[in-house]
Amino acid sequence: MQIDKEIQSTNFEDNYHKVIINISYTYNWLSNANRDKFEKHNLTTQQFNILRILRGQYPNPATINLLKERMIDKMSDASRIVDRLIQKGMVSRCTNKKDRRAVDIRISDLGLEVLSKMDGEFKAKDLLKDNLTEDEAAQLSDLLDKLRG
Repeated sequence: MQIDKEIQSTNFEDNYHKVIINISYTYNWLSNANRDKFEKHNLTTQQFNILRILRGQYPNPATINLLKERMIDKMSDASRIVDRLIQKGMVSRCTNKKDRRAVDIRISDLGLEVLSKMDGEFKAKDLLKDNLTEDEAAQLSDLLDKLRG
């Protein structure tokens, strides 16, 4: 559905204003569509993001700085998110053997298991394939890359 119908407004300054509203609205639409999938596993979007980063590093550890650099939501408090994941048993933290000031963070077997279950339960394309072709998804991704400069 078109953004002006979704928000019941046609009062845009110009198409630049309209695209900003549309991107913000779409971000929230995607977040809401995925929220129940994360809640089923007692995870937030940011916790899921950290687990995915750690799985990509596996079996190597990551540092808090690496997690911060790679997170989608740059405003997230990576240390606090890691603390919550430790409480859930999904990651572990230990002192780096080479540099005692550094802390290594690793995904646990439980964290890997939860991600594996989630991989089987839903795919991003399941949410988008009814409205976008593969080529359109690539074009949209390219346009968003161009937008960010």
